[in-house]
Amino acid sequence: MNPFEYGRLPDGQVVQGFLLENALGMQVRLIEYGATLTHFSVPDKTGRNVDIVLGFPSLAGYLGGHPYFGATVGRYANRIAHARFELDGISYKLSANEGEHILHGGPNTIDKAVWRGTSGMTHEGQTVWFRHVSPDGHNGFPGTVELEVSYTLSHSGELIILYRAETDQPTVLNLTNHAYFNLDGRGSVRDTWLQMNCDQFTLGDEGGIPSGEIRKVSGAMDFLAAKQIGRDLDDPSLADRNGYDHNYLVNGSKGTLRTAATAWSDQSGIKLTTWTTEPCVQLYTGNWLNESGEKRGGLVEKNHAFCLETQHAPDAPNRPEFDSPVLRPGEIWESETRYAVSLISTK
Repeated sequence: MNPFEYGRLPDGQVVQGFLLENALGMQVRLIEYGATLTHFSVPDKTGRNVDIVLGFPSLAGYLGGHPYFGATVGRYANRIAHARFELDGISYKLSANEGEHILHGGPNTIDKAVWRGTSGMTHEGQTVWFRHVSPDGHNGFPGTVELEVSYTLSHSGELIILYRAETDQPTVLNLTNHAYFNLDGRGSVRDTWLQMNCDQFTLGDEGGIPSGEIRKVSGAMDFLAAKQIGRDLDDPSLADRNGYDHNYLVNGSKGTLRTAATAWSDQSGIKLTTWTTEPCVQLYTGNWLNESGEKRGGLVEKNHAFCLETQHAPDAPNRPEFDSPVLRPGEIWESETRYAVSLISTK
């Protein structure tokens, strides 16, 4: 658990890395840059260790342009339409970074910051705590926000991510981890099975901006019964997003830890169950992936990974019909996500 030097920024600042391990043979590697998950290595059905998240072999890859591999994203994960919102009668203009919209908090935000990391033990396993202060007005967001995210590799095989935040002014907040999963380690995820505990999704346009309508899942959008990701991936209804890039509402009581989705691979035998206290989860199938320099070598292409981003709904600051993402002084913003790894039964 002791920190090690992972790399240095161009100005010479050291970025520390941390290794978490458990008795099941699992390993997790994390770095202070972006409070980023760089490796998640787990035994497959043959006992061979498979790294199930995409990432880079060194800090240089994370300093370049990339699609948020393993990063903690915010202040507002996903999109806010037209890069603006109103809160308590005040209009805030944000820094757009996806056309006229803002994605994952805008440019040069918390996924590009060096968080302060410390390691230790909890009753559940080895843990790293990352802390960062996001200043008032950064990318247009109000309030100085004190952020903390911890990662615990549990004795039972869960990667537990806990988020905590406080603000000195009313603001909006939505944090998630942007891990890209591949349960076989590399190659297409079309044959990976997925089942989602989600009866509904938020209808959006070709830019991923919700209309405000909440619709019952059907057809290609329906994962209530398990199916392979690739079965409906080329359905015409998904063409405007080039595949799955949709926000689902997680069944059950919001704020309670409940299953959002379960994915598994027949090839590796690895099963990944996502638990969350958040109201929603974004399914993304790596529709625009075209990355060289990934740690396994070669080119990472379209549909070579999937994401299950636990979150509040996109554009919720402008959509009163969605769960409120507002955080006020004196309140504590807390969220929990667990990625539980096991092996599928071969019986």
